[in-house]
Amino acid sequence: MKDNVVFRLVFRSFLNIFFAAILSLVGVALLYVVALFLSSNFRSFWFLRDLGVFFINDLPYALGLWFIWVLLFCVCFFILQWVQFSAFGKINDTVRQIADGQLEMNHQITVRQRSGFGVLARNVNRLSDRLQHALEEERRAEQAKNELITNVSHDLRTPLTSVVGYLGLIEQDRYRDEVELRHYIAIAYKKSQHLHELIDDLFEYTRMRHDTIALKLEPINLVEMLGQLLVQYHMPLEEVGMVSQLHSEEKQITVRADAGKLARVFENLISNAMSYGREGKRIDVWIALMEGKVSVAIVNYGEPISAIDLPHIFDRFYRADKSRTRWSGGSGLGLAISKSIVEKHGGAIDADSNTERTVFRVILPLQ
Repeated sequence: MKDNVVFRLVFRSFLNIFFAAILSLVGVALLYVVALFLSSNFRSFWFLRDLGVFFINDLPYALGLWFIWVLLFCVCFFILQWVQFSAFGKINDTVRQIADGQLEMNHQITVRQRSGFGVLARNVNRLSDRLQHALEEERRAEQAKNELITNVSHDLRTPLTSVVGYLGLIEQDRYRDEVELRHYIAIAYKKSQHLHELIDDLFEYTRMRHDTIALKLEPINLVEMLGQLLVQYHMPLEEVGMVSQLHSEEKQITVRADAGKLARVFENLISNAMSYGREGKRIDVWIALMEGKVSVAIVNYGEPISAIDLPHIFDRFYRADKSRTRWSGGSGLGLAISKSIVEKHGGAIDADSNTERTVFRVILPLQ
């Protein structure tokens, strides 16, 4: 009921009627006292005695007193209503100025708690905040869209230029022998594969961000899944001089998840650890139970992520300094896709890095 503006205004108007009636009675009494004092003490005000006799005694049924009281009542009621509705006028002027662009969108109206329009003023202030927030979101979305187009164009153009260039050399027969021809073809094929991976990552990220893909949730033994993934990565790790180890006190930890999507998350994190943690020679995967949740930490011991880069590593197309990407030609979408997948499962992902180790931690709810 406290937010019902109509009720408050009607109730306040009835109060104003009551107060105006009381004030007008007081006003009549004061006029009588003042007139009596002036006419008794000052000769120039004797006409007030005759005027009072006319209004009080000569007019029948005390119509003179009623006339004075009604007149004072109207004046008092008008003043009280004017004070009450002046707040509405200020709100209206403020809204008009915001609409005309004379004030900022998030301009706040001063709220008088006792005013009948205090609730309206607060609601207008909330609306202004929401509009400002919506405008800022729109600007951020527009900026993100422009950045997306710029980054996609840049990342697609680089491998595409190589493919077109080497295929152009082949089409113009600008190669010495079959060995050089095969070399050109191999480079073009490798670049086209990278182009294909980039496009796949872009589609995957877009679908995850816009919730256009449904998860096929099923019970999954997380310990078994991570063990299988490390087995699959045994040869790639060995090729780059690294080893891996799984640490878990439990043999079975069940989560309800989309197996393919969740595997994609840990594949991205393991690949990331391989690319940036070669100097540490190993990757440790720690699984630990928490209250109703499970934590999976993928740790590498290579070059740390700088404090400047760390808050942005899950942003799309974000890459740390070039020295950290000298072994990778990634799309810059892997960690962003991983974050979207984890959040879609009701979990969270974060990262921590220092001179000793870099940890990517995934937290998921237990089944």
